[in-house]
Amino acid sequence: MTRAAVRADALTSLGLIEKRPLESYVAPDKPSLVGWSRAALAAALGDIGVAEPQRRMRVQQIWHWLYLRGAQSFDEMTTLSKELRAALAGRFTLARPEAADEQISVDGTRKWLVRLPGEVAGRPHDVECVYIPETDRGTLCISSQVGCTLNCSFCHTGTQRLVRNLTAGEIVGQVLLARDRLADWQQPPGAGNRPESRLISNIVVMGMGEPLYNFEAVRDALNLVADGDGLSISKRRITLSTSGVVPQIPRVGTEIGVMLAVSLHAVTDDVRDQLVPLNRKYPLRELLSACRNYPGLSNARRITFEYVMLKGVNDSLADAKALVRLIKGIPAKINLIPFNPWPGSKYECSDWEQIERFSEIVFDAGYASPVRTPRGRDILAACGQLKSASEKLTARERLALRAMAMTD
Repeated sequence: MTRAAVRADALTSLGLIEKRPLESYVAPDKPSLVGWSRAALAAALGDIGVAEPQRRMRVQQIWHWLYLRGAQSFDEMTTLSKELRAALAGRFTLARPEAADEQISVDGTRKWLVRLPGEVAGRPHDVECVYIPETDRGTLCISSQVGCTLNCSFCHTGTQRLVRNLTAGEIVGQVLLARDRLADWQQPPGAGNRPESRLISNIVVMGMGEPLYNFEAVRDALNLVADGDGLSISKRRITLSTSGVVPQIPRVGTEIGVMLAVSLHAVTDDVRDQLVPLNRKYPLRELLSACRNYPGLSNARRITFEYVMLKGVNDSLADAKALVRLIKGIPAKINLIPFNPWPGSKYECSDWEQIERFSEIVFDAGYASPVRTPRGRDILAACGQLKSASEKLTARERLALRAMAMTD
């Protein structure tokens, strides 16, 4: 390997150069229509002989069956003629990703191992997504990449290499899969199941991967998820979380318009360089400037700053005061996240009393500072613990993680 190649590899490992996926998505012979735009669907209908004047109506019918009723085969689309259904089935499918495994936590959290087309080194392309039920909402955490582009030192997900980006259809497909598993689709008239009673009410792109390094697919997927004639999840109930890919942040506001969460985790560049190596490319000053100028930012559309609590690293009361100064003038809330231990990690979770004192300082400065309750720890579904089957834990690591969860 040349000196230049060695240097590039080192910079990539630090997050200073965007990692390129090892592989690309390869479409099957019969592609799924999941995730296609209306324009793409209309073009597909034209290819199978549907006359142009009819295409708009047919697209709307397919859209209704796919995203409102959860149809998994063209035969279910009874408002389409048998001939059209047969023609569609001959060229396309309605396939969504496969749930290769499901785990249910003692607290009701569900985690699915989502199997995607392709494999690397004989192992399948997998991601994980998580459903978290709460009294006032049901949140689905979805992934944007197989693996991760970054090497955040406290995050278990970040210890695996990036395999490939997900397509828009694979991102939307996680929502369809979850609704399938939860029986969360609108029922025919008279069944007494109203649209507003959906179990999945919120979406967070906070699973595996850095979504802003797969921007176009994430944008197209989230705009489809928010479409009022289909899945119809309000953009105020969709949150995109980034480690701080500064150039793409304005595009989130203008091209997607969802809520923004930023993985902050430190109040100085020295500490954040160690926790979030991407900071060496986009330091705090640039990141906070992008947040202050986020399109549509207001008290009704605040930025969420994620802050993992690491004992003796970023949890001092001086850090809390510095955090308040750092975000001054930004409509925001701060999510304090107790660190979720994993085998081999060099960090410990802050003491609960220290987290409460930290929270009080932030709250007294006028910012909401909820402490996120760890969910799904016993099934390794908590924040920072997702890790696909492409890099499975050893049995010893899994037992160690579960022991940690039970003793917390």
